[in-house]
Amino acid sequence: MRRDDRLRINERIRVREIRVIDDTGQQLGIMPPPQALAIARQKGLDLVEISPTAVPPVCRIMDYGKYQYQEQKRTREAKRHQKVIEVKEIKFRPKVDEHDYQFKKNHIVRFIEDGDKVKATIFFRGREMAHPEIGHKILQRLIADLTDVATPETMPRMEGNQMHTILTQKKGAPKVAAPRPAPVAVAAGAKPEQVEG
Repeated sequence: MRRDDRLRINERIRVREIRVIDDTGQQLGIMPPPQALAIARQKGLDLVEISPTAVPPVCRIMDYGKYQYQEQKRTREAKRHQKVIEVKEIKFRPKVDEHDYQFKKNHIVRFIEDGDKVKATIFFRGREMAHPEIGHKILQRLIADLTDVATPETMPRMEGNQMHTILTQKKGAPKVAAPRPAPVAVAAGAKPEQVEG
């Protein structure tokens, strides 16, 4: 069936003969459009061309407004169930310290596990531009550290004053759930002990 913005209905159907299907799905046979339109009008419905390329074209008697509403509802449902993949960007500096590196790496893992792609970018300023190999080492280390959960979609490359790689979820990568604290059992009538942390 063509998209409903291109469907021809009622008087817009301008062919000599059409094959008609009624609102219950029964074939009424081949007839001229005015005759089919009269049948549709008696039922308070519309005549809608559903297969214009058939010989003769196939038309159905239906409630066109209800059909449009159901199509819009189906489209909204399909959009709701679609997973939108976002590209998140994590920025590094060539002189990134170990704690910052680990912190950002953990963010990347979380984004990847949520199904998003991650663009890991290293920004160079001033004299840092003379040593792109430092940024390349950081991105290669990142790819190696994330080999269990991610694969590089693009290898590290330099563009202007930045170097980047795009990481995507590895096929068949296990979903790692965050560890949850174990529940503490308390005997009936006893007061739970306070734990200092």
